[in-house]
Amino acid sequence: MPEPLQKSEIDSKTDPSVAKQYDHDTPKSEQIDDFYKTVDKLGVGLLTTMRQGLGPVSRSMAIGKRNGPDFLFIANKHSKKFSDLEHDNTVEITFQNSSTQDWVSISGTATTVSNEDPRIKEIYNPGLSAWFGDLGDGVHTGTAEDPRMSLIEVQPKYISYWKSTVTTLGFVKEVGLGALTGQVANTGVQREFTEEDIKQMRHTQG
Repeated sequence: MPEPLQKSEIDSKTDPSVAKQYDHDTPKSEQIDDFYKTVDKLGVGLLTTMRQGLGPVSRSMAIGKRNGPDFLFIANKHSKKFSDLEHDNTVEITFQNSSTQDWVSISGTATTVSNEDPRIKEIYNPGLSAWFGDLGDGVHTGTAEDPRMSLIEVQPKYISYWKSTVTTLGFVKEVGLGALTGQVANTGVQREFTEEDIKQMRHTQG
């Protein structure tokens, strides 16, 4: 149910939507499991890099593999995202479920790895060749051995996500009631993982 806005939230310059939905109760292990389930189910997100003289640039990317909180993406080393990362390795990955409104925001750094990395063969699937093409020279084949095929590995430093706790109808009713009564809608839980949390997640990879 919507909750009343408190004067103390105004005085302390608190965002009531975040404060009232912040999850203080769910065990961290369950929060981590929910995070993994969310990103694994969605599979495709926006990878944002920083471009010199322009700022953030995003593009849709499918997860190649997730190792605990870390992500691997296969990409064409001729794409501009690689030159972006040469100048600034700061990245963000975002996911959103348009049905439930669940979202995930991941901030971190990325490293790029050449085609010699054996993990490319582990992740590669034939469907990837459609994005690379085959030149017919026996080298640029769009296969795992193609020298253009490279890895981007993202290591998060901060993760935040929001998980819906109501149905689609419940979401509409909650927001409508909040707007009518002047109260703050409460439709889900807001969670975050600090850099220390993420280090622990790497030791207990799910």
